[in-house]
Amino acid sequence: MPHTPQPPARRARGRRRLRAAALLVPAVCVALTAASAPPVPLGIGDRLYPYLGNPGYDVTDYDLSFTYSGDNGRPLGAVTVIDARVTERLDRLNLDFAHGTVDSVEVDGAPAAFATAGEDLVVTPREPLDAGRRTRITVRHTSDPVSSEDRPGGWVRTADGLAMANQADVAHLVFPCNDHPSDKARFTIRITAPDGLTAVANGLPAGVRRSGTTTTWTYRTRHPMATELAQVSIGRSTVVRRTGPHGLPLRDVVPTEHREALEPWLARTPGQIAWMEEKAGRFPFETYGLLMADATTGYELETQTLSLFERELFTEPAYPQWYVESLMVHELSHQWFGDSVTPRSWSDLWLSEGHATWYEALYAEETAGRPLETRMRAAYGASDGWRATGGPPAAPEPPRSGSKIGIFRGNVYDGAALVLYALRQEIGAPAFERLERAWTARHRDSTATTADFVRLASATAGRDLEGFLRDWLHGERTPPMPGHPDWRPAGAADDGGK
Repeated sequence: MPHTPQPPARRARGRRRLRAAALLVPAVCVALTAASAPPVPLGIGDRLYPYLGNPGYDVTDYDLSFTYSGDNGRPLGAVTVIDARVTERLDRLNLDFAHGTVDSVEVDGAPAAFATAGEDLVVTPREPLDAGRRTRITVRHTSDPVSSEDRPGGWVRTADGLAMANQADVAHLVFPCNDHPSDKARFTIRITAPDGLTAVANGLPAGVRRSGTTTTWTYRTRHPMATELAQVSIGRSTVVRRTGPHGLPLRDVVPTEHREALEPWLARTPGQIAWMEEKAGRFPFETYGLLMADATTGYELETQTLSLFERELFTEPAYPQWYVESLMVHELSHQWFGDSVTPRSWSDLWLSEGHATWYEALYAEETAGRPLETRMRAAYGASDGWRATGGPPAAPEPPRSGSKIGIFRGNVYDGAALVLYALRQEIGAPAFERLERAWTARHRDSTATTADFVRLASATAGRDLEGFLRDWLHGERTPPMPGHPDWRPAGAADDGGK
């Protein structure tokens, strides 16, 4: 549908992550043989998405192959190969997968029985898998780019092809996986498409092969990645290359017809990376770039090494330059906070979105004269309302059935950035800046929890901050702001926080 430009403040609240929590009954596969007991869906017990993830194994590598016909309304042919380490004896192995048809499954080269249960693909190997064993699961399937009305996400159909938007809970609508951020893995991604189209994915190019009227592109990540951060772009695109700080290779993927108009925005990325490196340390990945998709999504997304943006964000004159640049920095900062250091559970989302919002606001202050204190005072006024409707920053309410915003509410954006502002006020800017650099260094390429952040903050400050941060992260009401005794929540007797 046509995009209606919003004022920056409104868009900042509403642009992100359209999600529906209703479960989709998958249209996948029939078992090769009947198991001795009915298959059941499993999860790892995430408080917000309890059906996501699966116990008993740790994925080390994904190898994804997609064959695109040129019609983004038709399913893609696909093969997903998963290398995993078994962590407990398994008679069956559950994968998250829905919205595709499974043709066959192999475990270590031998055909395996398979069936569906909820949104799980339940695989029964010929022999049980013992703990400590390395195993390879190969699934031949389709990947459907047409979303159901009540479950958007996964593939995004663009004007000239496809892109991906898997956050938070829909990577398994695209490929079989252990769809939870706690299980990061390296990815190899192959895309075969008709000549005349360009395909790009996370990581660096690892080969191009032409055969007849099609071309196959291969990309590999050098660092582990959560399934929600996978990205594939297929379209009539141009790849624009340049160099960032320390020789970092940058590549942007843009609709060919808009390349000239988008170049002034793309040229800003090297300076933005240099700015972020001063705050958070060396850029954590092998490459970076912007994927500007010809699609109206209502959000931007920090897919690893290749952030997804709506092209119209950069070509719609209603958006001020400072605002667009701050959104670029928001997604860029996620490469440190969210992608390299990944929240271990979805309740830890504030660690990702709060930091990205913090650097978005700090960049606007330092480069465009938009005072951080003004934004934080406004957030303080709204914070009690965000906590009432969405929960405290570190204990967000579960997504409601049919909700279009899921867990991505104000409490984990400006509400969480407000926590960081309070912490800086409490321990001072020098200690806060040391903490930020230590956080990204200590947990690089890994996952981390709210408790990890509290411990590191206390160690950096040289005193116990557990009580202070508990109130800010888990309290039903917003605590007093250090250094600003005159700030009041909206609706309080003193309306100074409005």
